[in-house]
Amino acid sequence: MQNKITGTGSYIPTIIQKNEDFLSHDFFDEQQLKIPNSNEIIIKKFQAITGIEERRYVSSDLQSSDIGTIAAERAIKNSGINPEELDYIIVGQNFGDVSQGNTQIDMLPSIASRIKYNLKIKNPNCVAYDVIFGCPGWLQGVIQADAFIKAGMASKCLIVGTETLSRVVDPFDRDSMIYSDGAGACILEKNENSNSGILSSANQSFTLDEAYYLFYGSSYNPSENQETKYIKMHGRKIYEFALNNVPLAMKTAVDRSGVAIDAISKILIHQANEKMDEAIIKRFYLLYDKQMPENIMPMSIHKLGNSSVATVPTLLDLILKNQLKGHQIAEGDVLLIASVGAGMNVNAVVYRY
Repeated sequence: MQNKITGTGSYIPTIIQKNEDFLSHDFFDEQQLKIPNSNEIIIKKFQAITGIEERRYVSSDLQSSDIGTIAAERAIKNSGINPEELDYIIVGQNFGDVSQGNTQIDMLPSIASRIKYNLKIKNPNCVAYDVIFGCPGWLQGVIQADAFIKAGMASKCLIVGTETLSRVVDPFDRDSMIYSDGAGACILEKNENSNSGILSSANQSFTLDEAYYLFYGSSYNPSENQETKYIKMHGRKIYEFALNNVPLAMKTAVDRSGVAIDAISKILIHQANEKMDEAIIKRFYLLYDKQMPENIMPMSIHKLGNSSVATVPTLLDLILKNQLKGHQIAEGDVLLIASVGAGMNVNAVVYRY
């Protein structure tokens, strides 16, 4: 039995923040010293490394649970299911609802409970909970839903990834340009009569030395309130960690699936840094003494930035709905889906459409 994605949905925020919109910012380094380079040089170097040209921010009237609800509604409609038949609502998120102009995190009740409330689902047997697993949270939710269905505990699950990172970034930190907002969702259903669906998975947590590669820290601007905390990261350590560990997790998932490496049609990887993603996939293929095929890695980061748990489900939804130029998914195609993020956590799934 391979459990199958029967519907997808996403919400792409309406506010476009271009790289040139950061030209007036004051940037400081980790030592809280003003960066001497001009913003033109900072932004040019940033785009060359990450590939990000612009990103999306939510409007002031929306929060993470709101855009997660929109993505969920679209996935439910796309699947054609009755939402009252859902057994689980699993939401990958990390910062809860954050209102405009306020970095305080609100996760009471959980974002999953809020989304279930917004969907007006009456069934108390529909269990709603959050997964806080860094950027791999949505994919971890898919892995959990797959396990629930295989264990006979569920037949239909809604998995959502939603985040508004623009509200938890330090505007004086260059890394703030990486982050964006968004939401993506899918319906995973029990599927006994087909070879399509989830073929295998792999997941790991590295915490001995790596737990605080991403963390909550004070503004780099010494003039700002140092009690207010923002998302921070040790970029070089994350880059090296990802290159060393993500390809191995991807290989584990592929080897467990029984699928030949040459049968993989697309690799959907968490969109955090274009050069890093390319390096990960090249290193993955080298594990099989292969070269990275052309057009294997669809990218949305150029226009959408890094929306954490929302990047992969949004990417999947865009491709399935023919909204990502140059990329399609046909029946029988094998996808390798992978993510890495705070924790440090790594996961991968092999899926046949």
